[in-house]
Amino acid sequence: MKPEIGAELVERVAMELVVSALAATLTTAAFVPQALHIIRHKDTKGISLVMYVAFASGVALWFVFGVLISNWPVMISNAITLMLTLAIVGMKLRYG
Repeated sequence: MKPEIGAELVERVAMELVVSALAATLTTAAFVPQALHIIRHKDTKGISLVMYVAFASGVALWFVFGVLISNWPVMISNAITLMLTLAIVGMKLRYG
């Protein structure tokens, strides 16, 4: 392997980590205020159970994907989002 190829690979992997960390942080941060509002006020009338179950399933799969590719930003952000989403699903089931 040429030294240039190794350096390019390291740079590409570093850029992937930075982009995934930024994307994961922004998407999780965007979800948190709404999740906290629902959790604080226990008002779930305006949300769809089907949508939140589908969303939780997708987030769980993103978490698994993060594990498979060993990408910690994807794993951490999706673990946080999944916990918040499951709390909302639980509240929707409890409070209607």
